[in-house]
Amino acid sequence: MKVRTTIGVALISAGLVGCATSEPYRPEGKVTVPDAYVSDFRPSVGDVDLWWQGFDDPALNALVSRALERNLTIAAARKRLKAARALVTAERSDRAPSVDGYGEAALSGDTDGASETDAGAGADFLLDLDLPGRLSLEVEAAAANARANAYFVADQRRVIAAAVASQYVELRRTQARLALLEESTTLQRRTLQIVEDRFSAGLSANLDVRRAAADLAQTTAQAGILRLQRAQAANALSVLTSDTPSPIPGTAASGDIERLIPRYDGGPPLGLPANLLRRRPDLLVAEARLAEAAANVGIERADLYPSLVLPGRIGTGGGGFEGLLGNLIGSVGASLDLPLFDGGRRRAEIAAARAEADARFDEYRRSVLEVLAEVENSLVAIESYQSRINSLEDAIDQSREAYTQLNALYREGLSSLFDVLDAQRQLIASRQSLIDSEADLANAVIDFYAAVGSPNGEALELEKACSGADCR
Repeated sequence: MKVRTTIGVALISAGLVGCATSEPYRPEGKVTVPDAYVSDFRPSVGDVDLWWQGFDDPALNALVSRALERNLTIAAARKRLKAARALVTAERSDRAPSVDGYGEAALSGDTDGASETDAGAGADFLLDLDLPGRLSLEVEAAAANARANAYFVADQRRVIAAAVASQYVELRRTQARLALLEESTTLQRRTLQIVEDRFSAGLSANLDVRRAAADLAQTTAQAGILRLQRAQAANALSVLTSDTPSPIPGTAASGDIERLIPRYDGGPPLGLPANLLRRRPDLLVAEARLAEAAANVGIERADLYPSLVLPGRIGTGGGGFEGLLGNLIGSVGASLDLPLFDGGRRRAEIAAARAEADARFDEYRRSVLEVLAEVENSLVAIESYQSRINSLEDAIDQSREAYTQLNALYREGLSSLFDVLDAQRQLIASRQSLIDSEADLANAVIDFYAAVGSPNGEALELEKACSGADCR
């Protein structure tokens, strides 16, 4: 029997305790997550803070660092965070008295040429006592919006790091495929030369020559598509690092073909499914948006209650400029706004705010389910691709031995060209499949890290920064 844990979303009440008019709004429903993952596969532990370094590839490390520092999407998200924090300060200012200065002067005269000057100066002030708690709730809504923007920065870093790693793997995949293509065409040219020599000696038919030449042409035809894919991956990396299209430093193809694809050494600490609710920045964004929507319900509710504003003025004036400092005038008043009848507008706006909060809660629950599915999919993918790689390595060994033997037998006239070409195709196909599976495994690891979220330290740092003076 599968055990499940039910977690209530308590964040809404945290921001709405100060409301004097009503209880915090809580959407109906619970967020339910399993106590364990379905997959039994568990990667080994690696460095979760700098997970891409587990590939032990200096070029990849440099690309990710450059992207996190220069990427324009992250830069734009940080500027929006700055704007959101400024709006929190603006909302907080509404709870303090506002003071505006004024100055006025008038000159009047009659037909006899006599003139009279009347001047005054002072200050008007206004204090909203916030009896229904509306101003406090507006601050809470703005603070929730700022938290959402802070987590969005972290989420963009998560997404960009994964995108850079994925595009780098694609670049390496195409490089490995091109290197294999070169080796394969060399092998097929040798076979074609053997067939042509045998045909010249009258030992093979012209049909064999055509078959070998067709196989060679079929292989070389792949070069153009692979070069296009290599350019597309390199250009995508340039965009992610905010550079104009140019060669990517440190990505020259060299060494063994199978080693061109980065291989991961280790894996992240998986943790429990419930941990994802605090690790995934996009879930924290959705959570903050939900708190903002709940605060908006309280803001609309506040319109049902009386509001009390204290206006006042203090100044000097009367009798000309010489009287500016001699006549001090002050006044304080009170303005009570008592809602009586609006044709149902206020309650309709409350209903709309509640519906929006309920919708945000449903979106949050859907996001949790999607994140759980992402983790499960990546776990299964890592295990499946690793198993496939083990089988393909064995298949390559067997195909290489079969081709070597058949090629030797063909030289002696003891096997057919069809058998030789078939073994050759199997060897090339198996090596291509191994390259693709190595790349797919690397991408599955990348997906895994993207699924389990960004480092806790970064998310908590942003949350702390947005819970202090900048966001409260």
